Amino acid sequence: MPKIVDHTERKIHIAEATWRVILNQGMRGATVRNIAEEAGLSLGALRHYFSSQHELLAFAMNLVKERAIARVEAITRCDLPPKEKVVRILLELVPVDEDKMAEMEVWFAFVFHRKYNEESFAEVDDGLHAGIGKLIQFIDSLELLRHDVDKEIESERLYALVDGLALHAMLDPRRLDQERIVQVLTHHIDSICRD
Repeated sequence: MPKIVDHTERKIHIAEATWRVILNQGMRGATVRNIAEEAGLSLGALRHYFSSQHELLAFAMNLVKERAIARVEAITRCDLPPKEKVVRILLELVPVDEDKMAEMEVWFAFVFHRKYNEESFAEVDDGLHAGIGKLIQFIDSLELLRHDVDKEIESERLYALVDGLALHAMLDPRRLDQERIVQVLTHHIDSICRD
């Protein structure tokens, strides 16, 4: 009896192999050949799922985004105090554990690859800026946001804070560990909310 292959599961397996290659060899090493080898597949088998390197990279990066969104959505369904919920959501966007650190390293490698690559990766958007705007709206909808806070400016500021924390946690994880990140995010959210 022939083995039944779950195509979605196989594509995810290939995407995860792509992440490992990027972590170990950088974007330059993320060739179709290296990814196929890491995934334990022939080039032909890999091309059955992805017709081009571009398609494969876009899928792999969107999988990073989808996993982060799933974690955030799980938190939104939790019964938590609003400020705690916001901080917990923000913690899903910064590397506070090994899995998120790997995702962040892969994401930043891809971002810089996209910046200097002639091919467009318009289909890959982290959605972070829009998500931060929704968090500010959420705080405001509960009438917790201070009246003197400009929502647009605060969205930009919180977006920059999250990106900066993510980058510095990758570069210096001993100094900027999970406890310190929680302190910074909690302090910031407290500073824009009413007492």
